[in-house]
Amino acid sequence: MSNSIQKKGGAASAVKMSILTLAIMNITAVVSLRGLPAEAEYGLSSIFYYIFAAIFFLIPVSIVAAELATGWPEKGGVFRWVGEAFGPRWGFVAIFLLWIESTIWFPTVLTFAAVSLAYTGPNQRWDQMLASTNVYTIVVVLMVYWAATLFTLRGIKSASKVAKWGGLAGTIIPGGLLIIFGAIYLLQGKPIQMPLGWGKMIPDFSQFSNLVLAASIFLFYAGMEMNAVHVKEVDNPSRNYPLAILISSLGTVAIFVLGTLAIGLIIPNKQINLVQSLLVSYDDFLRVFGMNWLIPVFGLALGFGVLGGVTVWVAGPSAGMAEVGRAGYLPLFFQKLNKHGIASRILIAQGLIVTLLAVMFVILPSVQAAYQILSQLTVTLYLIMYLLMFSAAIYLRYSQPNTPRPYKVPGGKFGMWIFGGCGLIGSVTAFILSFIPPGQISVGSPVLYMSILVGANLFFLAIPLVIYASRKPRWKTAEGAAEFTSFKSGKS
Repeated sequence: MSNSIQKKGGAASAVKMSILTLAIMNITAVVSLRGLPAEAEYGLSSIFYYIFAAIFFLIPVSIVAAELATGWPEKGGVFRWVGEAFGPRWGFVAIFLLWIESTIWFPTVLTFAAVSLAYTGPNQRWDQMLASTNVYTIVVVLMVYWAATLFTLRGIKSASKVAKWGGLAGTIIPGGLLIIFGAIYLLQGKPIQMPLGWGKMIPDFSQFSNLVLAASIFLFYAGMEMNAVHVKEVDNPSRNYPLAILISSLGTVAIFVLGTLAIGLIIPNKQINLVQSLLVSYDDFLRVFGMNWLIPVFGLALGFGVLGGVTVWVAGPSAGMAEVGRAGYLPLFFQKLNKHGIASRILIAQGLIVTLLAVMFVILPSVQAAYQILSQLTVTLYLIMYLLMFSAAIYLRYSQPNTPRPYKVPGGKFGMWIFGGCGLIGSVTAFILSFIPPGQISVGSPVLYMSILVGANLFFLAIPLVIYASRKPRWKTAEGAAEFTSFKSGKS
């Protein structure tokens, strides 16, 4: 998850963005290293899952979002796109799901940060024990999250610098080094822990539970739609935008595949831990290469990368919710901005939800179990939003065919059905699989696991519907009404 770069000033609009620049922005927006161990459990068959998710999700999201962003560039993003098709009720549901999904994402990504910081110690065994301690995890998650919230409440002028250096130091450089380490390890003929052979690239579909962790790969590719707003800044977008998408998709898949395989080369399948294995991989590689002294450096770098991203994302979706709220969709209490222009009360509400979810690390049998449930809940809520987005794109091709679209999905209505249909099929498949308890992780009672996920999805889906049904005329402020133009569809 990351923020897209926005234009500053009228002169910027005349500057055309190169294909390579847009491709790099897309890769930066999507790539995160923390999920690699989840797919490393599948060995060479992870390649299949990555390519499948790219074809049925990554590319469709990028192409479809570009048409929506150019056809309906007004403020609101997914709220505007879905609202034009199905009315403001479902537009509000879409923007709310994006906000709550990012809220639930915080405990999972901060768990990774806690583990990263734990691995800055001098003793690997002690570091592993600390990283797997529930109390330590909760304390770090809450301390870091609330620190980021307090920082955001004072303004976010420095957020772009934190995101830039956090992404560089905590994702791009460590990701590249992980791939290089894996290549050197392989060329030196070191013991390989991953079964090799062409046959290993085909998943074992007889084990249905093996597909569950693979469903989370769709969230790896989430976020490409944010940079769709830049399609108008690309010269000859009909040709160059798809080319940039192709380059960024290949680059993203390459980083994920090679990084995942590097982990599988050095850590036996049965020892892979969703929370710790990325750090253990760096630890093992550096010990093999005689560079033990760098282990704390990598732990700090990865932790800094996560913290930088969290600081930015604490404010981003909340700002979107506040903008939509001022158009009459949230009570006045939550519309209030502090002197720095931050939606302070939405941030506090978000923090209370994060705190509540963090307690799951104590209730469930292991940190891995809590991490898995929260990760899957993040996936399912985000996928509901994507289902609405894909459906809206297809519907708008028929309901508003004459709306100008500087960029269109190639192939006319048939092309929209191909790309939008692939996105729908992939999203539905991943959504269903996300409710099946994984066979690789002890999550306690499977019934309890599924009940928590189903109940949580229904609960968070009901909240925006109740808020929308309860809205009052006084919720719409003059400022909000001026910021949001009426829907072209005339729906209200």
